[in-house]
Amino acid sequence: MINWIHPGLLLILGALLIPFVRGKAKQIYMVALPAAALMDCVLMSPGAYGVVHFLNYNLVFGRVDRLSLIFSYVFSIMAVIGIVYSLHVEDDSQHVAALTYIGGALGVTFAGDFLTLFIFWELMAFSSVFLVWLKRSKESIAAGFRYLLVHIFGGLSLLGGIAIHYAQTGSIEFNSMMPYAGGLAFYLIMIGFILNAAVPPLGAWLADAYPEATVTGAVFMTAFTTKSAIYVLIRGFPGTELLVWFGAIMAIYGVVFAVLENDARRLLAYHIISQVGYMVCGVGIGTEMALNGSSAHAFAHILYKGLLFMGAGAVMQMTGKRKLTEMGGIYKTMPVTMVLYMIGGFSISAVPLFSGFVSKSMVVSAAGETHRQAIFLMLTLASAGTFLHTGLKLPYYMFFGKDSGIRTKEPPKNMLIAMGLASFLCIFIGVFPNALYSVLPFPVEYVPYTAQHVMATMGLLSFTALGFFMLLKQLDPEPTISVDTDWFYRKGAKAFMWLTNKPIANIEYNFIGEIYEFIVQKPIMKIAEILKLFDTEVVDGTVNGIGKGTVRWSRVMQFMQSGQVQQYALIMAAGVIAIIAMVVMLV
Repeated sequence: MINWIHPGLLLILGALLIPFVRGKAKQIYMVALPAAALMDCVLMSPGAYGVVHFLNYNLVFGRVDRLSLIFSYVFSIMAVIGIVYSLHVEDDSQHVAALTYIGGALGVTFAGDFLTLFIFWELMAFSSVFLVWLKRSKESIAAGFRYLLVHIFGGLSLLGGIAIHYAQTGSIEFNSMMPYAGGLAFYLIMIGFILNAAVPPLGAWLADAYPEATVTGAVFMTAFTTKSAIYVLIRGFPGTELLVWFGAIMAIYGVVFAVLENDARRLLAYHIISQVGYMVCGVGIGTEMALNGSSAHAFAHILYKGLLFMGAGAVMQMTGKRKLTEMGGIYKTMPVTMVLYMIGGFSISAVPLFSGFVSKSMVVSAAGETHRQAIFLMLTLASAGTFLHTGLKLPYYMFFGKDSGIRTKEPPKNMLIAMGLASFLCIFIGVFPNALYSVLPFPVEYVPYTAQHVMATMGLLSFTALGFFMLLKQLDPEPTISVDTDWFYRKGAKAFMWLTNKPIANIEYNFIGEIYEFIVQKPIMKIAEILKLFDTEVVDGTVNGIGKGTVRWSRVMQFMQSGQVQQYALIMAAGVIAIIAMVVMLV
């Protein structure tokens, strides 16, 4: 009797049938798949399921607890919203890749051992890269290869850490790594995790690849890779002090690079790095409030960041533009898209009554409670920068600003419906925070709506808005290209290819080739000639001689076999005389 169905496998196997379904039935089927996965997650009870005995190990495909459940809820919800957003896309490859990618994320969420985790971890990387490649442009192909190579490096680090951990402990169970802190396995596994979390300097792949993905593919990518990394960090590395500073630096880092951006989706991508920084910081702080804050902010972030990418993607699809310097005045023909986008902008900016206000503040408050004043100030500063660019700069220059003369229309209805669903959830969570708090990993005593918190937040946001409009001319986007840490492996790879194609190839051809010819090739050819002569003169001569002698002897024997008794007697007598003579000579 089947009492547990893996929601990830439901999506992965279900995705394979999409190319065989036609018409309206395909759209119904595509929405039904993630809806069934969501229902599956909602009906789960804590426990261990899908335990498979393999080579003396127990592979656990279904570790269900409060931590895995909250991430499975939001992953499944975003899967439904993302599929609705992409219903108008006729490319089956995109749908198959997206659902496989989501299935991989759910597989990571429920994995109870490192082997199962690694399998789904790599499945996520190899399925998500197709969401970049399927844009089918020169830039997307190149970005996809860079994305894949970086994640292969992260996967190898993770695999190396798992192998060392197994050699040291004899176990592949995936639990907290804190008892093994300081060891090589500890750091290799953490590197594999933080690379997917886009922690600088290992995070440039995100701002490189996400803007080059398809319009719908980018929406999926914002939700799963970095947030599944937050899940495994919460599970494996709570209280790691190094992550506190990594997270705080990420929060500032993403905001600073967003200042320099002119590409709308690249600007939003840098704010993913900034917002994930809050979650990483919460993992590092490690208190129950901080870990609750990381989980809650991951939940809220998936929804509002998906909404922001859906809004920017809708504009990009309807106008063909992605640079802020090419936009302006679009609110006239896309007012619904603008309103829905602004809900996402207010949510990420932590405006009261929106989701970010009740999630982000938990991490900031946890930093204050643990007396980390520097971290508290860095996170507060990053929050102001987020509102400045995502809540003010981007919508101002994309929808308002100088009229670009672009006249278009609202995107397809399915895209607006998806944005509406995400907007509703952003507001619902902001107004009823206990709906989110009730499913967090630990009991929650935090109250976001206090007079002090609301007034402090509104003061920060008002001051930021005042500064924006006072310095509007100085904040005008410029058509420039910002350089991130991906410059090093871009240029490094180019230099490596030049080195192999030019100097090394020339050395091999002109120097090593001559040495090889003089030291190896010529002596070998001389030895070959000698062996050939020995073969023809000695070996072949001996064999031929034996053959000719055998033929002659056979003829003699043939002559001797005459059938006459006298001749046989004469031969025998001659033989006896010969033997006697030899004996006499020897004596």
